[in-house]
Amino acid sequence: MSEPIWNQFLTERDKQVFDAAGYAAPGGFGKRPALLIIDVNYAFCGESPEPILESIKRWRNSCGDEGWTSIGYIRKLIDAAHDKGIPVIYTTGIRREDNWDSGSWSWKNSRSGERERTAGTNRDGNDIVDEIAPAPQDIVVRKQKPSGFFGTNMLSYLMLLGCDSVVVTGTTTSGCVRATVLDAFSNNMHVAIAEEGCFDRSQASHAINLCDMNAKYADVVKTDEVIAYFGGLPAGQFDLPKGNAA
Repeated sequence: MSEPIWNQFLTERDKQVFDAAGYAAPGGFGKRPALLIIDVNYAFCGESPEPILESIKRWRNSCGDEGWTSIGYIRKLIDAAHDKGIPVIYTTGIRREDNWDSGSWSWKNSRSGERERTAGTNRDGNDIVDEIAPAPQDIVVRKQKPSGFFGTNMLSYLMLLGCDSVVVTGTTTSGCVRATVLDAFSNNMHVAIAEEGCFDRSQASHAINLCDMNAKYADVVKTDEVIAYFGGLPAGQFDLPKGNAA
């Protein structure tokens, strides 16, 4: 078995502390999960796979190639969820045209005034990438802050569906994914993170945040393990929407 991605960043002291303190015990999957796909849109992925330093010239939040690698894994998870009728819930952003509601986002980034619709393309940065576009039975939650729960209907939708757990994918691992994981954990849900389905613009932040979440808030598992878990669940547990995707 390969070592966790975060081991390269940990000191021997860190490893001993986690072990002695009892962290990273398996929390286990729930019985009624939803698959969450956090912010896999053009703003965070760019329009096509390219090195991150090229992609961020046009899309300041892009994670470059890593995002498109994860999209392939996310597609497999979506297909597995659809096969069993498991809820698939996407998040993406929403902004006023004048960007007034960016609020505190504008305080820590010198390019925050750039529009989400980039010159030279018809793509809106908040559009979910076509390769994993929502199906009619899927749910889209619009948000303005990192967590998919903050100021949204996420929790009420999960309650309506009778979910006891979430499997989280998306971006960024250190930002919106982490914030969503912590809020799901804080609402006493079982949380799993599909490792290959998450990505970040910073390699170190990606690895260390997976480590921290696996230690305290979630199980970081391989995508194949999630797919096997979905496959073992009974089909048709959920009363999903039947209309058109948002």
